Amino acid sequence: MPTEPRQGEVWIVDFGMVAKQRPVVILAYPQPDDARALVIVAPLTSQARGFRGEVDIGKPHWLPKPSCVNIQGLASVDHHALVKKLGSLPPAQLESVKNALRDLLAL
Repeated sequence: MPTEPRQGEVWIVDFGMVAKQRPVVILAYPQPDDARALVIVAPLTSQARGFRGEVDIGKPHWLPKPSCVNIQGLASVDHHALVKKLGSLPPAQLESVKNALRDLLAL
């Protein structure tokens, strides 16, 4: 992988045999001293339902449809599952994702 992924970037992830490749937003990328070398991600979906666990991101030029971040779908993946970087969320949208996570988890 040429560059280390950063929080707020959107990547395609290969979830393996059950799921397909899909876009996710990087929430945390492992550091060398982390106990587990897992990337924490939230999937993007174009099937918005208007629920509390969704953060609308509109239609970035690097996605085919208007989408939202599904923060209730948090996952951890091996960094080798990251396939390709698509783009980055603007700082205001990333902050909205963080705020929605805080709200959902009562932090």
